[in-house]
This record gives sequence, C-alpha cells and structure tokens, in this order.
Amino acid sequence: MKEISWQDFEKVELRVGTIIEAEDFPQARKPAYKLTIDFGPEIGIRKSSAQITHHYTKDELIGKQIVGVVNFPEKQIGPFMSQCLVTGFYDDNGHVMLAVPDKKIQNGAKLL
Repeated sequence: MKEISWQDFEKVELRVGTIIEAEDFPQARKPAYKLTIDFGPEIGIRKSSAQITHHYTKDELIGKQIVGVVNFPEKQIGPFMSQCLVTGFYDDNGHVMLAVPDKKIQNGAKLL
C-alpha cells in the first residue's frame, strides 16, 4: 500500500449525492448503469457510469445516497461522459457494492 500525505487526501472531494436516474448502459464493456446524481446546490447534477448491476436494480437505485468523487476530470466511457466517480467495494466475487452513508444526509456533504 502506498502512503499518501494528509494534503493529498484533502484534495479529494468525496461528497454525498442522491441517485435521481438510472439507465441501462448497453455500450459498456462490462455490465453497467448510467447514473444521474444530485450532489446539492454547490456541486449540482453529475452523471456517472457504474458497474453495479449485480447487486442493484435500476429501481432500487433511485433515491439511494452514494459517496462520489466530484473533482476528477470528466472521463469518456464509450459514448458517455462520466462527470464523477461513484465509490464502492468489491465483494468476494468481484462485484461492486456501493459505499453509502448509513443515514440520510444532505446532498453535497463532504467526507471528512
């Protein structure tokens, strides 16, 4: 594991957002959804691609709060432009489970 400084960590903007839309992403190389996420008035609405189809249906994602990195540059993923990184963890089988707050919190709240 590579050690980073506190100053390095402070540069990463990890914010809470609420998924407001989830769509299939058939052009993705691995099964994925296109997500639209509300990060509150300061950050606004962002889009992301997430390989979370194994553990989540589109319907159950609507209204779910997630933790995302909002200050990476945009990334082209096939025909889709991803504007943030949705965070998660790999389970024992290599499927992604979302990193989420354990209680509802305002959109845009920053991870400390």
